[in-house]
Amino acid sequence: MRYFIWFCYDGGNYHGWQNQPNGNTVQAELERGLSTLLRRAVSVTGAGRTDAGVHARRMAAHFDYDGDYDMGNLAYKLNHLLPQDIGVERIERVGDDMHARFSAIARTYHYYIHTGKAPFARNYSLEMHYQLDFERMNEAGRILLEYEDFGAFCKAGSDVKTTLCKVTHAQWHQVSPTSWYFEITANRFLRNMVRAVVGTLIEVGRGRMTMEEFRRVIENGQRTQAGESMPAKALFLENVVY
Repeated sequence: MRYFIWFCYDGGNYHGWQNQPNGNTVQAELERGLSTLLRRAVSVTGAGRTDAGVHARRMAAHFDYDGDYDMGNLAYKLNHLLPQDIGVERIERVGDDMHARFSAIARTYHYYIHTGKAPFARNYSLEMHYQLDFERMNEAGRILLEYEDFGAFCKAGSDVKTTLCKVTHAQWHQVSPTSWYFEITANRFLRNMVRAVVGTLIEVGRGRMTMEEFRRVIENGQRTQAGESMPAKALFLENVVY
C-alpha cells in the first residue's frame, strides 16, 4: 500500500532533501524515523529535490508499506522521533499509482528579501542594500510566462533530460515597507532555477539589465549570461499540488 506524508522543514541544518554520502539530509531523517517505527527499511520519494539550506513550508513524499502498523498514530509518533526542525502534518493512504514527484502538477516557491537590518529575518530572508524597481521586476517576471525553455537558469552540469518548464505565475509581493517575496509557480523546476531567476530579476530591478536583455538571456539559454544564484536560506517550497 502507498502512503503520502505531508511535512515541513527548516533546511538550515541539512545538505538538502535528497540523501547524500557526506552530509545529513531531510530524506535520511524521515527514512530513519519511519524505519524505526515500522521496524523495516523504508525508503521515501519526495516531490522534489530542495538544495542545501532551502526550506519547505509544505512538502510531500510517498512510501510503500504493507504491514499491520496503526497508521492513524504514525504521524504523531514520527513527530516525536524527528528533529525539531522537521514537522509532519499528516500521513494518508493514496492509490498505488500516485507518485510524489511525477503525479505533481504544480509547485510554488517563495523567495524572501528585506532592506535594512532585521535580526529576526536574517536566517530566512536576504538583506538587500540596493534600490530595486519592483514594477520592472514584475514586468520581467511576466516575460517568464511566455517561454518554456529555462536552460539559462539551470545549474551547470545538472543531470536533466529536458530544461522545459511551464511557469504559470511569477510576481513580487510587498509584505511591509521593507520586505518583499517573489512567488513563482510551475509544473516543474530545474536545479537552482528559482535562485537564478531571482538573481536575474534583481539585475533588472537595479537597472543593470533591460527587458530586451532579459529576453535574450532566456532565449540564448546560457547560464553564464543570467544573474547570480541567490543564497538558499531565503527560499521556501510553499506548496505542491496534485
